[in-house]
Amino acid sequence: MVRAAADLLHDGGIEAVSTRAVAAAAGVQPPAIYRQFGDKEGLLDAAARFVLESYMKQKRLIAGSSDDPATELRTLWDLHVQFGINEPNCYVLVFGQALPGRVLSTTTEAVGLLASVIARLGEQGRLKMSVDRATNYFRSTGTGFILTQLATPPSEHDPELSSIIFDDTIAAITNENRPVSRTTESLAGRAVALREALRAQRHPALTTAESDLLAEWLNRLADN
Repeated sequence: MVRAAADLLHDGGIEAVSTRAVAAAAGVQPPAIYRQFGDKEGLLDAAARFVLESYMKQKRLIAGSSDDPATELRTLWDLHVQFGINEPNCYVLVFGQALPGRVLSTTTEAVGLLASVIARLGEQGRLKMSVDRATNYFRSTGTGFILTQLATPPSEHDPELSSIIFDDTIAAITNENRPVSRTTESLAGRAVALREALRAQRHPALTTAESDLLAEWLNRLADN
């Protein structure tokens, strides 16, 4: 029954996981589901734990696998992003609809593993905020990024955005800010300013095609 519910969740989303559909897919009568799980919420929780278990096995292997906690955080970040993209319906169920009093034990373990890695950064004197705040910051940026990606058409995904957000998150919670060249910073700012000026009003000296090409170049300069 749990596997049937997990398959329906993966293929059709939360609304597809009805007791009738699960009963039909599992070859049982609906009363069997109520006896085992109580209600639909209990069934959804069981399905989510089932899907999350493989993800959690990998997280357990990553935590403590390196001398550098920052390296582990990057691996955990990539794993989290991959899970969100591959299992969007389960991700939204677990992380996008979280409510007080409705937290899966698997989710609690995942947060604990993350906190343990961040705590090691603190032990090494590399944090510039408390472990609790750094953990919540890390979770917020990760969840926000994935939910935004899921709401964005795949053709519009920025392949570099995940790395940018991770790097900015590390810079925000640790005292290891990346040095930024003043020349690079100035060039990016000027490119953005010119791009926005062109967006507000097309220059009569440029054709539409030339304006579009220039806008593409300016965006590339700003993002690099």
